[in-house]
Amino acid sequence: HPKMDDEKIILSRIGLTIRKYRLAQSLSQERLAEKAGLHHTYIGMIERAERTPSILSVWKISVALGIKIDDLFKEDIDEYSRGY
Repeated sequence: HPKMDDEKIILSRIGLTIRKYRLAQSLSQERLAEKAGLHHTYIGMIERAERTPSILSVWKISVALGIKIDDLFKEDIDEYSRGY
């Protein structure tokens, strides 16, 4: 079973991955939020792993970034499956 530390690590990595894609496209949190239909403070909280985004929010962000949703999880899925 996943541990609380695992959850925090996964949220941190998802947030950092979103930030990486956002910055690679020179998007501000405000612009990404606008494109995704979300509030800019929510984007910041996701990037800092202060909020657990819904799958719908993650999908909206991936669409706004022009990436596949699984691109946000690939590293975590690979590591998680190796560790268990």
